[in-house]
Amino acid sequence: MLVFVLGVGAACCIGLGFVLQQHAAQRAPRADFLSWRLLLGLVRDAEWLLGITFMIGGQALSALALDRGEVSLVEPLLATNLLFAMALARLLTRQCLGRSGWGGVLLLALGVAAFILAGRPRGGGAEADALRHWLVLGVVAGLALLLVSTSRGLPLAARATPLALAAGLLYGLQDALTRTTAQRIDSLGLGGALRGWEPYTVAAIGVLGLILVQSAFEAAPLRMSLPALTAAQPLAGIACGVGFLGDRLRVTSGAMTWEAVGLLCIVLGVVVIGRHPAMPDAGPEDAGDAPTPGPLERTGGRG
Repeated sequence: MLVFVLGVGAACCIGLGFVLQQHAAQRAPRADFLSWRLLLGLVRDAEWLLGITFMIGGQALSALALDRGEVSLVEPLLATNLLFAMALARLLTRQCLGRSGWGGVLLLALGVAAFILAGRPRGGGAEADALRHWLVLGVVAGLALLLVSTSRGLPLAARATPLALAAGLLYGLQDALTRTTAQRIDSLGLGGALRGWEPYTVAAIGVLGLILVQSAFEAAPLRMSLPALTAAQPLAGIACGVGFLGDRLRVTSGAMTWEAVGLLCIVLGVVVIGRHPAMPDAGPEDAGDAPTPGPLERTGGRG
């Protein structure tokens, strides 16, 4: 029950933070797109700082949840952040949910419940060997880099979705490495954990993911980025949890069917909610114009 409370609390803070960050990022100069300058400019915006405060609080709660529960359990709970983002966006736009909104809420809730009840995520499995560990990590990171590189040839507004997908993949990987770091702290202490590479990778992914997310928020309305971000993170996190952390799911034919149905409902629910009219439409007025490439973009998306 504590893991559920921490996971939903983290989702609430993250969802509220995303809406506030997007409101601020859409006002940023487009010349700072995919650039470190974007963050330097946003730190002077009080609304963005409030959004970051919510996000940091959410990340702290998710780290506590990951320390006490499996990644495969926590990730579906974090996907509910879109419900809280929708609640705040609804207050800002004064739009009713309607059939599509409530349908998305129901799909997301049923998807989370179906995956958790059918899969019964639990730990205790043997962690993967080094080859499998680096293979899963490399695939997730490689897909994120490919999405960032692919976005370079797209119009500004169309870049939001692949950038958000890339950020979601990185955040899912970050969640898995956060659990690894927490386990090392429990067994080796803080000093022992800091001698490994995982804590520094978690911090680096956090900064890189933040640049990608703020650039996606700057490029287009929230509905173009938040669904992709919210859908990609649990999928990547679950893949990492099962792939190299030793998380175990039920593998009977019936359980696997319902697990797949649950994940599909989560993704569909995220997309339906994210494209609801209550989500803010404000974005760059001339979104078709290409921005001046920033340092991150010129290097192919590498931080």
